[in-house]
Amino acid sequence: MNEIRPDRVALVTGASRGLGATIARRLSHDDVRVAINYHRGAERAERLADELRAQGATVEAFGGDVTDPDQVRDLVQAVTRRLGEVDTLVLNATGPQPERGFEETTWEDHLAHLAFFVKSPVLLGHALVDSMKRRGYGRIVHVGSDVTARPVPDQTAYVAAKSAQLGLSRAWALELAPFGITVNTVAPGWIPVERHADATPAALEAYAASVPAGRLGDPLDVAGAVCFLASPAAGFITGQVLHVNGGSTL
Repeated sequence: MNEIRPDRVALVTGASRGLGATIARRLSHDDVRVAINYHRGAERAERLADELRAQGATVEAFGGDVTDPDQVRDLVQAVTRRLGEVDTLVLNATGPQPERGFEETTWEDHLAHLAFFVKSPVLLGHALVDSMKRRGYGRIVHVGSDVTARPVPDQTAYVAAKSAQLGLSRAWALELAPFGITVNTVAPGWIPVERHADATPAALEAYAASVPAGRLGDPLDVAGAVCFLASPAAGFITGQVLHVNGGSTL
């Protein structure tokens, strides 16, 4: 394995399973030191860290609710102490996404989604951007959703919060570009992961049939896009939305 550059430290939120775990795995294969953040999935996160360390990667698991200011502060301090200063932030954490019609969707439902997709990025950004500015380098990648361009029914709060996250990402990109910090969004379509274990074969087939590429997406499709935007090679790309959905938003 090549020598790991000490300045490549990535924090991936919500990385104990699903897209986050695949992104963490892929980043570690790029010789990046990876902080696997989890909230309740401690056992899964530690298993993933053990797996990647066995392959020669420098990876640690860190618990913390990324919607809580005190826990975000403690998380960033712990990552910095054990892995070094974070130069790459991947905002992947999410919460439950119940299907509810507009009239059944409460303001509390909206706040629950905004906590993950706006509050959490703001807390983490405040905790990390100063060190990125000081070093003149940083990569922030939001894991968004193509629902901002292709809304779905019964997901009003989710669509609204993901749209707010996209606006946040673009505003940050403009403000942080002079400091060598890029901010981009990877917007997947429906990528089945563990949380979709109850999806029926008929639902999966129907969605795949609606995708111009003719197939369902794979978590590796998303991880590849995230890792490119997180890499030094993407230094002149900022404020962009990369849809990873087989052409569904064409």
